[in-house]
Formats: sequence, structure tokens, C-alpha cells
Amino acid sequence: MASPLKSLVIDDNRYQKSFQLFLERSSEHQCMQDFIHNTLPDILASIGDGKSHLNVIGVGSGAGEIDLEMLSQLRLKHPGVTVDNEVVEPSSTQLHQYKVMVSQKPNLDYIKCTWNKMTSSEFEEQWRVKKMTKKADFIHMIQMLYYVKDPGATIEFFQSLLDNKGKLLIILVSGESGWGKLWRTYRSQLCNTEISQCVTTGDMKSFLDSKGVSYQSYELPSQMEITECFTEGDEKGELLLDFLTEVLDFSNTASPELKAGVLEVLQHPDCSKESNGKVIFNNNLGVIVIDPQT
Repeated sequence: MASPLKSLVIDDNRYQKSFQLFLERSSEHQCMQDFIHNTLPDILASIGDGKSHLNVIGVGSGAGEIDLEMLSQLRLKHPGVTVDNEVVEPSSTQLHQYKVMVSQKPNLDYIKCTWNKMTSSEFEEQWRVKKMTKKADFIHMIQMLYYVKDPGATIEFFQSLLDNKGKLLIILVSGESGWGKLWRTYRSQLCNTEISQCVTTGDMKSFLDSKGVSYQSYELPSQMEITECFTEGDEKGELLLDFLTEVLDFSNTASPELKAGVLEVLQHPDCSKESNGKVIFNNNLGVIVIDPQT
């Protein structure tokens, strides 16, 4: 029987609300910033092979804050380069925010943005139809592989676009995070695989290992407070539960058994810890950096 649960991503307004609350409650952007400032520069130093013009593709770039942080690090490592920044993002709201930010931020003359309001699979289809031969020096896919039908095939396609010194950067939730535990337990009930996949860096590393692909990996410690999830009828708790389960209005549409089971797993030591009366969810991220195909 088809699941009556609807995916959160079909309601962009509620998705954006729950995502904003998630960002307020979690240290996600902070741990990404730490990675971008402390680890990414050395990765970026090795790309480009001395070229004065670099091609970058951002897949699922959102509103662009993280993109511009990475591009500023790229510029520090490669002073004087110009950058062709290909942005792939299906949400018109997010894309608009990105464009506004670019128009207001100073010193971005070295970047030329191409806006692609589309999904990564639409971008892939367009690339193939146009028989594009352009190669990319840096491609990043941050928190987006959940939204493609076949994450492995998506990685293989974008890896095929890398120039010989290029790098493909992937950030997802870690297999060791609370997400990993939640999804291992309830993947079949929560995942509408037509719309989203419950994938972690653990899954992706297994895939890459099976293909003999070389990569480097990093763990980024992150956490999120989810205390209100355990208060019946709490509006913020319901938004957080929607975000955690990727289910629209989870509290009111899930069966009582599934809801009770999910809440129990969220309190499990593999998912969360208690601190000063608050429930702190393990939101650790994983980073995978992939080299070009040999």
C-alpha cells in the first residue's frame, strides 16, 4: 500500500520555515564555516593547474552564503583568477536571495554567475543535450544528494566533468550522526524515494569504495537542540519533526506507532544526549572530496 505520508519538500513554504528553524537550532553553518576556513583552502590550493580562469559549479546552492564563502577562499589561494560560477538551484526563492546577495556584496567583479533554475538531473540532461565539453575545476554539492533519484549516478556524472586537477566536494550528514541512526531504523517508512533519499556519507563511501574511486573524507562535529519535539502540539517541535523526518506535518499524519517509534529513536543515545534538561541531537556532517576519473 502506498504510504499516506507526504514529503516535506512538496510544500516549499513549510520546508523553508522548518529549514530556517533548523539553522537557528543547529551549529550546521558554523561547522561548515570552520571547515571552509581551516581545511578547504588546502584542497582548493591544488586545483587549477596555474590557469587564470577557473570553472566552478554549485549544485543545490541555496541562497549562496556558503558558495560565496568558498569562492572567497578560492580567490585567496588563486589571486587574480576570474571565475565562471555555474549555479544550479531549483528554488526560485533561494535563487532570488542569491542574486540579491551577489548584487549587494562588494569585490565580486572576478565572478561571472550563470543562473540555472533547475534540479541537478535537469542540469545533467541539458548538459548532455548541448554536448557540453567544458570542464570544471571545482564542483560542490552541499546537502543536496538527498534530492536526486540516484545519488551514485549523480556523483559519477559530476565527477566526469572535472578537469584533470579538479575536485568534487560533497557534504552530507555523517553515517555516525543521529540522522544515520534514525534512517537506518525507519528508512522504509520515512523515505519517499521518488522525492528524497535517506543517504549519509557512510552510504556514499561504500558506493565509492565499490567503484574503486579515490577520495578523502572528513567529519564535522555539529549538534541541534530538539527539546520541543517531545512536547505534544508545540509548533516549533512539529516543524523540527517535519525537518528530521522529511515528512510534511509528520505529527498529525504519521501513525501513532510510527510517531512514538521516531520519538523513541530520537532520544536514543546513538541519536541524542541530554544536557541541562535539553535534548541535543547529533547533527554531525561528513565531507567527501573526490578526484577526477583516471
